[in-house]
Amino acid sequence: MHTRNLSDADKHRIQSIRTGVSAAADGLRQRHRWLRHQNLIGALIMAGSIAGAVASGWAYVAGVIPWFVCIPLTAVFLSFIHELEHDLIHLMYFRNSPRAYNLMLALCWITRPSTISPWVRKRMHLHHHKYSGTESDIEERGITNGERWGLRRLLMTGDNMLAVYLRPKTIYKAARAFVLAQNPQSEAELKSLAREQRRGYFPLGLIHYAFWHGFVLFHLANGIALLLGSGIPLSAGMETFIAGLNTAAVVYMGPNMLRTFCLHFISSNMHYYGDVEAKNIIQQTQVLNVWWMAPLQLFCFNFGSTHAIHHFVVKEPFYIRQATAKAAHRVMRENGVRFNDLGTFRRANRYALENSAQPAAVSRAVDSLDA
Repeated sequence: MHTRNLSDADKHRIQSIRTGVSAAADGLRQRHRWLRHQNLIGALIMAGSIAGAVASGWAYVAGVIPWFVCIPLTAVFLSFIHELEHDLIHLMYFRNSPRAYNLMLALCWITRPSTISPWVRKRMHLHHHKYSGTESDIEERGITNGERWGLRRLLMTGDNMLAVYLRPKTIYKAARAFVLAQNPQSEAELKSLAREQRRGYFPLGLIHYAFWHGFVLFHLANGIALLLGSGIPLSAGMETFIAGLNTAAVVYMGPNMLRTFCLHFISSNMHYYGDVEAKNIIQQTQVLNVWWMAPLQLFCFNFGSTHAIHHFVVKEPFYIRQATAKAAHRVMRENGVRFNDLGTFRRANRYALENSAQPAAVSRAVDSLDA
């Protein structure tokens, strides 16, 4: 990370973007007064998303829809809940109602156990906004931001446990950098922060991945056995267990893995890593909304198109960002934010283009990529 002070030009561009984004959101609320009831809106979205996911699962179990409809349909509902969790971390709902707030966070984790505990993620995510693109940004490093692209990164993108197992030294260094960046004031506080990191997936995440990996390994082994002449022999009790595991994979685990992969693929490639200037929001992210990513955007609520907006103005809920994206994109483009810099896949998410030392020129050059 470059630590030089922000130039006056960059400060002006950042402020111009913030002003334009905020004006668009304020105008939307003036036209639609009901948008001011954020707590009610958040609760209704949560209730509707859970109801939709449950209905989709029931329809599969009842034989109304096949697995290849149930998994993506449920994943769409779960993508709304991810956005709610993200907004909750920034205290956009039930700020003054701790019980309701924590209930919402609990529902976020129960419905999406492939992720880290939202209470643990809160500290990580707020740190991400302060130090995006650095080694201590464990939230993005944890989902493969900054890694060279290849089969290993592809496998890690949708599986948070593999992202740890396949690069333990990287995760250890990132976790250590994150803990030290919290500036612990005592040995006890240091140890508490380290324990928090180690327990981030306990218990729901660990249970989820144990069953998911068991599901994958069993069917991989059984598929090989079938190719060799006969499947793996199972007792009656084990057949019942596998049948239940298969159902859970369709209605619960599979949708979460699909949603996780799509979100992490887009997020880890729209954030830059390693050579961003400290506190330069323009260099932290890009807008990644190239047309062929539409199927991925479907399962993360158009994250690639709207998340960069959030880095400039964090207080707006996800549905406001979506509704004002056109206006936000206009002012962001005018002030040097990159759009569809696909070279990031080749550069392991570094900001600077090859053989270029002029960030301003880079912004103008990349601006034509999504034309």
